[in-house]
Amino acid sequence: MGRREMQELMSDLMDNPPRTYSGALLAAIGVALLAAVGGLFWSYSISSKLSATQADLAEAKQKNVQLAADLRETNARLHVTTEELSRSLGITQKQMDDRAEQIVAREQAETQRLESAQKQTAAQVNAVQSDVSSVKTDVGGVKTDVAKTQNDLAGAMTQLQSIKGDLSDHTSLIARNHDELEILKHKGDRNYYEFTLTKGDKKPVGTVSLELKKTDAKKAKFTLVVYADDMRYEKKDRNVNEPLQFYSGKDRGLFEIVVNTISSKNQISGYLSTPKGAPAPAGF
Repeated sequence: MGRREMQELMSDLMDNPPRTYSGALLAAIGVALLAAVGGLFWSYSISSKLSATQADLAEAKQKNVQLAADLRETNARLHVTTEELSRSLGITQKQMDDRAEQIVAREQAETQRLESAQKQTAAQVNAVQSDVSSVKTDVGGVKTDVAKTQNDLAGAMTQLQSIKGDLSDHTSLIARNHDELEILKHKGDRNYYEFTLTKGDKKPVGTVSLELKKTDAKKAKFTLVVYADDMRYEKKDRNVNEPLQFYSGKDRGLFEIVVNTISSKNQISGYLSTPKGAPAPAGF
């Protein structure tokens, strides 16, 4: 019997009381029994609820214990992960420090190399400047020598003789010996070929050929034949240092022969002078 049913029974007894004493007693006993039974049921109900609550509490405690264990395990894992992360960061930092040291060392090496290269370049520049100064000094000396040579050449040129050749109205500057011939060569306006001829020999000189026919050492005279451009020119009884002139070549340039010496062995020595633009013989 539930609580609500007992309440309804007691309400019914109060509304309809028994008419006799025995009935009243029975009624009271019944009410008491009903109250006792209701109390038992209420106690049982309370006990059931209390047991259920205790079970829930025990389950909650167990869950709390499990949660605490899980929390401890999570904390432990987190601690391990933190240590691993710290260790990893420590290695990375070491690598970064090593890398920084390497960069600094390389920069120092590059700086030293650059300083060494700059010193070497400066030394080379100083050496070049010294060489340039020496060259300037040498050039100054050369200029002085050239000026002196030019003065000497000018003085020597005044000693050369201008003699009229065997062609009309043409005067030539002649050399009377080898040294004067060297002066004419330095003048650079003509080509010069030295020769020595023996009587009876025909010898190529420059682009022509010469043949000595006769010599007279006492009178310093000689006779010479010139072969040029399929032509024959005889220069008979000519004097030493006399320009013997003839025209030769495609452009008909003026050629000159000067005999400087006549020996007692029927030999003569001298030179052939040709225009600067005249053809040169093979081998020149």
